[in-house]
Amino acid sequence: MSHPDRSHIRSYVLRQGRVSNAQQRAREELLPRYGIPYAPAALDLGAVFGRGAPKILEIGFGMGETTAAIAASNPDRDYLGIEVHTPGVGALLKTAGGLGLTNLRVIQHDAVEVVRDMIAPRSLDGIHLFFPDPWPKKRHHKRRLVQPPFVALLASRLRPGGYLHCATDWQDYAEQMLSVLSAEPALANTAKGFAPRPDHRPQTKFESRGKRLGHGVWDLLFRRRPD
Repeated sequence: MSHPDRSHIRSYVLRQGRVSNAQQRAREELLPRYGIPYAPAALDLGAVFGRGAPKILEIGFGMGETTAAIAASNPDRDYLGIEVHTPGVGALLKTAGGLGLTNLRVIQHDAVEVVRDMIAPRSLDGIHLFFPDPWPKKRHHKRRLVQPPFVALLASRLRPGGYLHCATDWQDYAEQMLSVLSAEPALANTAKGFAPRPDHRPQTKFESRGKRLGHGVWDLLFRRRPD
């Protein structure tokens, strides 16, 4: 296994967001139960969760409301969430502990390195990438997470038939996502272009408010082609 490197462009800036006392306490008390430390070695996801259920990767879960809701609604599936920002990790741990979730684990680390180093090929049944940082300024577009090399990496981690579901509320990023995903030979679009919001993605408060204001949300749902 190669040593982790820092050659890829960062898709985030580590902001020193305020961590509340409750979030800090949740990290201290619940990280031993839910957290997986980054290490450059492939995880045995069946051993991590103690069962052979479908495995879904959640990339950049923010404050974790959607991830917690999805995990709570789908107890027959296991969810591995990745997030770099401490307040969000603390918030999700607090929610997960309160709900007593057993089908959720968290890694606080750079998503590109986690997928590259810790997720084995063909080990995932689904990947969620909801509302990644849009980096709206043109000169920052290179920081966007959805780029051809990362999409190829994600596709390699899906089993045949596994899905990649992206969502964004920035139209030009949505169009870039559609172009990049459509160009990946291992993936096939499940829709003619953008997809209707699948039932497995709850509508967030932020999204509901945006829709009332006339803002759009674009979902993309691709599947890994059979071999």
